[in-house]
Amino acid sequence: MRSHRIGLLGASALALLLIPAAASRAQEHEKLTIEWICGGGLREAFAYPVIRWLGDGRLAWYDMRKPPSARVLEAIDPASGRMERLFEGEKALESLNGLRPGKDSVKTLPYPLEIDKGVRRGLFTFDGDIYLLNFKTSSFLRVTETPDAESCVLLSPDGDKLSFVRSNNLFAYDINARKELQLTSDGCDSVKNGTLSWVYWEEVFGRRDIAYWWSPDSKALAYFRTDESGVSVQRYVDVRPWTPRVITQRYPKVGEKNPAVRVGIVDLEPMKTVWVDLGRYPHEYVVRAQWLPDSRQLSVQTLNRLQTQLDLFFAERKSGAVRHVLTERDTGWVNMMDDLHFLKDGEHFLWPSERSGHLHLYRYSLAGSLLNPVTSGDWSLRGSDGVFWVQRALVGVGEKEGWVYFTALEKSPLECHLYRVRIDGTGLERLSTEEGTHSITFSPDMQFYTDRFSSASRLPVTGLYRKDGSLLRVLASANSEPLSKFGVQCPSFLTIRARDGFPLPAQILKPRDFDPAKKYPVIFYVYGGPSAPEVLNQWEMGLFYDNILLDNGFIVMSVDNRVATGISKTLENLSVRRFMSTVELDDLVDAVRWVKTQPFVDSTRIGVWGWSGGGTYTMLAMTRSKEFKAGIAVAGVTDMRFYDTKWAEAVMKTEEVNKAGFEESSLLRYAKDLHGRLMIAHGTYDDNVHIQNAWAFINELIKANKPYELRVYPMRMHGIEDPPARIHLFTAMLDFWKRNL
Repeated sequence: MRSHRIGLLGASALALLLIPAAASRAQEHEKLTIEWICGGGLREAFAYPVIRWLGDGRLAWYDMRKPPSARVLEAIDPASGRMERLFEGEKALESLNGLRPGKDSVKTLPYPLEIDKGVRRGLFTFDGDIYLLNFKTSSFLRVTETPDAESCVLLSPDGDKLSFVRSNNLFAYDINARKELQLTSDGCDSVKNGTLSWVYWEEVFGRRDIAYWWSPDSKALAYFRTDESGVSVQRYVDVRPWTPRVITQRYPKVGEKNPAVRVGIVDLEPMKTVWVDLGRYPHEYVVRAQWLPDSRQLSVQTLNRLQTQLDLFFAERKSGAVRHVLTERDTGWVNMMDDLHFLKDGEHFLWPSERSGHLHLYRYSLAGSLLNPVTSGDWSLRGSDGVFWVQRALVGVGEKEGWVYFTALEKSPLECHLYRVRIDGTGLERLSTEEGTHSITFSPDMQFYTDRFSSASRLPVTGLYRKDGSLLRVLASANSEPLSKFGVQCPSFLTIRARDGFPLPAQILKPRDFDPAKKYPVIFYVYGGPSAPEVLNQWEMGLFYDNILLDNGFIVMSVDNRVATGISKTLENLSVRRFMSTVELDDLVDAVRWVKTQPFVDSTRIGVWGWSGGGTYTMLAMTRSKEFKAGIAVAGVTDMRFYDTKWAEAVMKTEEVNKAGFEESSLLRYAKDLHGRLMIAHGTYDDNVHIQNAWAFINELIKANKPYELRVYPMRMHGIEDPPARIHLFTAMLDFWKRNL
């Protein structure tokens, strides 16, 4: 559940909220239920304002705590705190609904997809068509009215144009002239322009459909043209119609053909594509494209098949000719980063690298010469937003004062803090002071920033700060009432020594009426993947389900193996060619054996569960150790050859160079050694970890006459996200723990 995190949303307050680790035993609390957690009560209780910087330096404010009919889009002046509406809501809705005859009326306007830098217009889509809201007149313009839906919609930097993808072709639209421009024409089922293939969407861009980029001068677009014609097809049977239909997905598995990506640059006048010429530089993946500030050049990054070498090129806008700038190498694999930053002086750029074993920033000249490390030390930069497999830790550069702002694990690997350092690498200082995890967004002029921070015992709070770290005001903080109402317990941190002395981060949750003289069963929640820690000093929504387990007499724990800690690339690389094998398992076994020695633990009743990579880790623990009495594996990979090229080959490489590693790490060969009771849960429309993984593992269990329990969720995807399915799954899990622990 915690690997599918739900953003916390909450009510405003004037102070931080500290939640006690243990409530008074004498206090009566309401019963926490799975129906409340998964059925909408949790989401409603923790509604939180949307807070975004606007291009004019103000803060957009959209309060999700209010009833839908009362929500309005407002702007806050950061210096004075003055707030004003950006448009008249009722007038805007009347205008919008007048443009949609025959459609159900829109009752509430959501937060716009985008707001132009001049704060003149808001961008929306309804029923697959595009609409623009003029803030001054509170009136809508309908941009498209087509049978095919528009997607990937963006405004140009100058706000006078927009762009979108329709039927896998890229379009632009001149707002003032009200003229549509078709920029590509060869889009079809196997050719995508401006939109990503599944493997690029998932693994390269971290579930963001970003496949084209406006030039800073708003006169051209760079885009990916993806040919998937050679990519294998995955099929899913949709059983909902009376006559089932088949859904297909292009999905490259280990060793198979990848999508072929080209980078095009199209000027709006004339509408002709120039192709970036990478012909002299062999590569497998094109992983990034980013304009230089002068709009004359485009940076392009490529990876080789084994992902051990990343190359940076600069391409000429007019000709497509490229110049090689630098090469990044790693003995394991090169991670995806979003921290390339071009300085406004037109002569330098900042570049992220893990070459030292830790993630740091370096300053280069545009010619590709390394000038100096900007950060250094036995700690790593770390982003606190987005997905763990695409890092973005650089949050701003104040070039006038010469400061670089970033988030990192310098204070503790469990906490992400805000720092600044001079561009020459001197003067490092930490700006955030509250313990926990900080998510930072700077204003366009770099004078202010917002910090949304939390800890394992503090609900999220968003504060407005000056650039030097001084607090101006608290903007919003979460609603603590459900915590006291349900008597929610929060985790305590500890360190468990592995057999070689490595300190494994761990956390423990004990029942509210914990009695040290009693013996408790323990449930471990695990994930275990490279640099994907679960033990973090930040607020987690999974805490609520953990508390249901506590209420039923269980202790709940998490421990991160050394590969998962995120401390360094050196540790991460220990999984190369042997992912989810001895390194991860030995650390988990060492932690569990230590826990079994504790006087309040019943060593005969230990459980383990996880989702996705955690499902894999659970099956690893249940087949290659005898430490656990029961386990639950949700949507786990059982053989890395069933998974996609980009992720699986980064860690395991290909069978051509590591067949023995694939055979050794495959859980299929160990199914016969299953020890304890196992429940497997999977969605039949999981387009990430295909249900083929579950079927193959179950087949091996059948061959070995090993019992198992199965929960199948028809047409659910990787997250099994709809409330009825979640309620069913987590109810079944609780019942499983009661019966088996």
